[in-house]
Amino acid sequence: MSSTNSTDGARSHARDQAATARMRVPDGSDGALWAEVVPAGSYATAVLGRGTRLRLVDPEGGACAHLLLFRAGATWERLNVADTMKVPWQAYLGTGHPLLSDQGRLLATIVADSSGHHDTLCGMTDSGRAKMLLGVHKHGMDVRDVAPSISFFKGVRVTGDGSLSFTGSAGPGQSVDLLIHLPVVAVLVNDAHPLDASPSVTDLDVLAWRAGGELTHPVNDDPEYLRALFNTETAWATAQNSEAIA
Repeated sequence: MSSTNSTDGARSHARDQAATARMRVPDGSDGALWAEVVPAGSYATAVLGRGTRLRLVDPEGGACAHLLLFRAGATWERLNVADTMKVPWQAYLGTGHPLLSDQGRLLATIVADSSGHHDTLCGMTDSGRAKMLLGVHKHGMDVRDVAPSISFFKGVRVTGDGSLSFTGSAGPGQSVDLLIHLPVVAVLVNDAHPLDASPSVTDLDVLAWRAGGELTHPVNDDPEYLRALFNTETAWATAQNSEAIA
């Protein structure tokens, strides 16, 4: 990937991004808000509204999707990976798992997952962080905003002695769906996992569409989840009321 530290580098980088941009929209996904293929070693970013369903797909089995989420319009509130593990008492991601902000609110919930091979412990490589920085730059943020990320499609487990075991991919064709609860800036990097000794990264497919009706039913009934959901809905209602008064 080209450096953006010079005019020539920035131009080359922009052209590299344009040359690899393409769309793979599954049948039946009318009204897509975001449809993009993120090649190996690249990144993508979008602002997603409340009630968006975001699907990540690993078509060839080699994608590793590193994700950061920031609350749109208030990017000081962002994904907190530590709380995302601590609050639901579970480090391993799966259907029903909340992705929590540092304010105890739901930015998203995992509502479907055929992979089960994800990681909340290791973050990104130096290369991944550099690409994430390019992504956050597009939204007025800087290196201070490149926090620990979640990685989808490459699994890690903690062994009995406390060491980390890399479990790799669940194979081609796996997907994970996120339901967005508050408007967010989503930044994705498709790059090698830090524990992958022989990385061979392949394309990541991204698709988002409107699914606001899904917000009417809690995804699970854990007390911690319901509290975070209450915090989220209260914040959203307050924001909407403030806008109406203004």
